[in-house]
Amino acid sequence: MRDGVRTISSIKPDHYQPGPNLRICLLGYRSEPYCGGQGVYIKYLSKALVNAGHSVDVISGEPYPHLDPRVRLIKMPGLNLFAAPNHITALRLRHLTSLTDTAEWAIMASGGFPEPYTFGRRVVSYLREHRDAYDLVHDNQSLSYGLLQLQQSGIPVVATIHHPITRDLKLALAATETGPRGWGMRLMIKRWHSFLAMQKKVARQLDHVITVSKLSRQDIAGDFGRPAEDIELIYNGIDIEEFRPLPEVPRKQLQLMTTSSADQPLKGLGVLLDAIHQLGEQFPTLELLVVGKLKEDGVTAKQLKRLKLSDRVRFVSGISTAEMVQHYAESTIAVSPSLYEGFGLPAGEAMACEVPLISSDGGALPEVVGDAGVIVPAGNAPALAMAISELLNNPQERTRLGQAGRRHIEKNFCWQLAAERLTEFYQQMIQPELNVADTEMVST
Repeated sequence: MRDGVRTISSIKPDHYQPGPNLRICLLGYRSEPYCGGQGVYIKYLSKALVNAGHSVDVISGEPYPHLDPRVRLIKMPGLNLFAAPNHITALRLRHLTSLTDTAEWAIMASGGFPEPYTFGRRVVSYLREHRDAYDLVHDNQSLSYGLLQLQQSGIPVVATIHHPITRDLKLALAATETGPRGWGMRLMIKRWHSFLAMQKKVARQLDHVITVSKLSRQDIAGDFGRPAEDIELIYNGIDIEEFRPLPEVPRKQLQLMTTSSADQPLKGLGVLLDAIHQLGEQFPTLELLVVGKLKEDGVTAKQLKRLKLSDRVRFVSGISTAEMVQHYAESTIAVSPSLYEGFGLPAGEAMACEVPLISSDGGALPEVVGDAGVIVPAGNAPALAMAISELLNNPQERTRLGQAGRRHIEKNFCWQLAAERLTEFYQQMIQPELNVADTEMVST
């Protein structure tokens, strides 16, 4: 219901009574955990909902998620142009028989990002044939036009918006060169983010929207134009069984650890590298482990070369959760230097592993960290360097923070709590709200 008006298509018959165990369809246009927080969300949310007694299918585009064996994966492949050596020449004659495939190639070839839009088209086609298999559809930030089509057909739809991608766009534009050399790059960045026009429209017109932090709710309201009171807040969870301390694993006393799934300013990796450079004389053997993939010709690679840090920064990618937990156990300090986060799953995972955390105040990170970590101003390399130095020199404080972080996550951010809140919300979504008389009155 939007603005007090309920359309006929969204009214279920008043005899419909959903059972306690729901049939849920989760959507993710790309859901591999190593692609970032959206893949992590799909993985652990689906598991938590199954643990709560629900039946869960995940419809995902490539790269595909890693799911609990009890969750069924329905693959919805696109052209996967990111994996092609050259996405311009990736078009095949068979693709021209599909309007969706042709649109995906054409949008990419013109510098846009087509996946949310084309994924939505494919999902609509699939659910037209399988509508009766589900009680509801829960989208993970594709915000495609297809969601509005599903909603208009009578399927209860909710979307999670982790944060408005307008924030990514603003930071990317701010990081480009000024003057004539930067004009072309800014045009490319704006074209790439052209899908935001679709996302803004869909976010305003959906009956149900969820977000994961108070800060994201404010930003969605400001950037997408949806009233804050019409956005449900349900915090993410952390799997406290998988992400746990390993006291038997010795720590490497001068190893920092961070997660940076994308080579972009938003993640703040450049700020952390500047801080490590400033600590060079005080801690000449200080090392950084980055969970993420280094782009050989990207801004991070250039910064590493300029600061002469290549031999002190190591990148790992495509690792399992068990390997991730092992790395946390070996690290002295975890750092979340992001300039903006809608939630900050890596920060919560580090705290669950009982690793002392230093975090920026970017976005919603203070909501997640609370008083169980060290908070520094986002983008401030000297402040970050000072915090790292002080914590490296204080083993007692590291122990205290690690233990406090674990307790904080157990109390406030486990996935069981998230699944309970979502179950309540789902039930409210699909309960009949009008009787037959009300329906007839609306139809007239």
